[in-house]
Amino acid sequence: MRPSRILLSAVLVLLGLVIQVSVLGRLQLPGATPDLLMLIVVGLALVIGPSGGCAIGFSAGLLADLAPPSDHAVGRYALVLCLLGYGAGLLRPEGARQRSAVSALLVVAGAAVVSTLLYALVGALVGDTAARHVGLGGLVFSALLYDVLLAPFVVPAVMMLARRFDHDPLTADSGDSSGSGLGSLSRYRTTREASPLPNYGRSAFGRKKRMPGLAKRP
Repeated sequence: MRPSRILLSAVLVLLGLVIQVSVLGRLQLPGATPDLLMLIVVGLALVIGPSGGCAIGFSAGLLADLAPPSDHAVGRYALVLCLLGYGAGLLRPEGARQRSAVSALLVVAGAAVVSTLLYALVGALVGDTAARHVGLGGLVFSALLYDVLLAPFVVPAVMMLARRFDHDPLTADSGDSSGSGLGSLSRYRTTREASPLPNYGRSAFGRKKRMPGLAKRP
C-alpha cells in the first residue's frame, strides 16, 4: 500500500477504536455492541481490495484485542477482522465505486452476521463460552440491526476518504491513452516529428538540379 493509504487507514482505525471503547462499549445496549471497527475495515476494503483489507483488518483487530478492557484471547478478533477484510475486498466493485447504497448495506449485513458467528466459533475453540449464556441467535440479530443502522453514517464516509487519498497521478491520464499507451505515443510523435532530409536531387520547384561542374553530354 502507498503511504497515503497507510496513514489514512491508521488514523481511521485509531479513531474508530477510541470511539468503540469510550462510547459504543458503554452504551449497555441489549445483545451485541455496534461494531464501528468492522464498518471501517469493510469500507476501506471495498476501495483498497483484498490484500489491503486483510492487512487493515488484522491490524485493527489486534489493536482491539490489546485495548482495555479486553477480556478475550489476543488474536481472536484480529483473525475475524482479517478474514472479513479479505472477503469484503473480494467484493470491491469495478473502479472502487458502489453502484448503489443497497449493495454496500448488503455487504455490511453479511459482514455483521459472519463476524458474530466467527467470533463465537473462535471463542468456542479457545474455551470461551460467553456466547452460550447470552444466546447466539440474539447476538446475531442485534449485531445485524446495530451495524446496518450505523453503516450509512460510517461506510460512505470511509469510502469517500479512501477514494480521495487513492488518487494516482500516473493513472490520471489513462483515459487519454486508451489503456494501451497509443495515446502517449501519438502525443510524442506530434511534438517530435522527424526533420525532413535534405533534398539534393530536386530544386524548390520539384525539378532536378544539376550538380555544378558537370556538363550535359550530347
